[in-house]
Amino acid sequence: MRAVIAAPAIALLCYRAHSKKSLTPGGIVAALLTAVAHAVHPWNLPFVLLVVFFLAGTRATHVKENVKATLTLHSRGTSGGEGPRNHVQVLANSLTASIFSLLHAYQLHLRQQALDAAPRTGTDPGLGSLCFEWGGDLLVIGIIANYACVAADTFSSELGILSTGEPRLITSLTLRKVPRGTNGGVSLAGLLAGLLGSVIIVTASMLTLPLCNDETVGRFAGGGTAPWSGDQRRTLILGLTLWGFLGSVVDSVLGGLFQRTVKDVRTGKVVEGEGGVRVLVADRHRHPHPQEVTSTAAVKAALLSGEGKDAVEQQGVSGAVEEGPAADRYDARNKNRRSSFGDEKPSRAVENGWDLLDNNDVNFLMAFGMSVGAMAVAAWYWDVPFQTGLMPW
Repeated sequence: MRAVIAAPAIALLCYRAHSKKSLTPGGIVAALLTAVAHAVHPWNLPFVLLVVFFLAGTRATHVKENVKATLTLHSRGTSGGEGPRNHVQVLANSLTASIFSLLHAYQLHLRQQALDAAPRTGTDPGLGSLCFEWGGDLLVIGIIANYACVAADTFSSELGILSTGEPRLITSLTLRKVPRGTNGGVSLAGLLAGLLGSVIIVTASMLTLPLCNDETVGRFAGGGTAPWSGDQRRTLILGLTLWGFLGSVVDSVLGGLFQRTVKDVRTGKVVEGEGGVRVLVADRHRHPHPQEVTSTAAVKAALLSGEGKDAVEQQGVSGAVEEGPAADRYDARNKNRRSSFGDEKPSRAVENGWDLLDNNDVNFLMAFGMSVGAMAVAAWYWDVPFQTGLMPW
């Protein structure tokens, strides 16, 4: 992409993220580096997809933001809702596309050097195409698939939570109903929103892809071997759209299985970790051993101005502080009683999922796996070696 266009565009995006508080300072730095990695590509495609994803995703996040803030809780105890995204969240969605974009830019650079050194015969010497041809570079498929999947996941999460009905757990055999914001919870509205996100990205890619056509094929070296047909265009559009939609479903499955959902017992709402990190849950089976209580009393007795055991016993008689297993921990006169909820059960409980990954881990795993998977499917469909997608030409 031309620097005269990329530089002011990146500056505007960073300013918008700062003014709208869409990203944290660390998130802005990560977004800046990501934008540069996309902008060095000679095609406009990677940078355009990044911009479209950022603007569309931000817009989806702010849809009925006040309403969404009441549907979940933050781990720090305030209302839920999506806050500014940090650098980890930015990289989880865009790191795969950044790597693929740099690799493909290097491939095109090597091809251009080879074509410049080749005789200008007006035919393709077999060094590869500088436009995107049918059965061409697999890395391009990976870049588009990455953003189609993460956009579908973002739209599904941000808009699906506003569904009128409760979501159902996709990993449950009975598809039981779960609270809004549950990892693995899906709804019809959320699935349709995910499809919309995928359509937006694929549409933007088709408008910016330099597809080989009648004007480029055979006119100069590297112009491709054949123009795209209408059927081929429709196949690419349909395949990538469905793949992006599938990415949101895969993300729900991964989240439902490997990401723990924590629910606030008092309100029944899901507790969200700040920046997509894990939410801590107290061990409901942990109770103080009588010896621990006795040892605490002994320490306090030694610190009460040398009065020792008599001072503690006197306070126990007066009702100011009473220690030991027999003390009533709920007595209002007991100033050292522990706060509790109900019968001393924790206020948070695990709704579903194993505590193996956090939200950022799930997003990155889905984005990387679906991008590579799209490349593998394209290689199979086009009957080309998968290794050609990672080779210089």
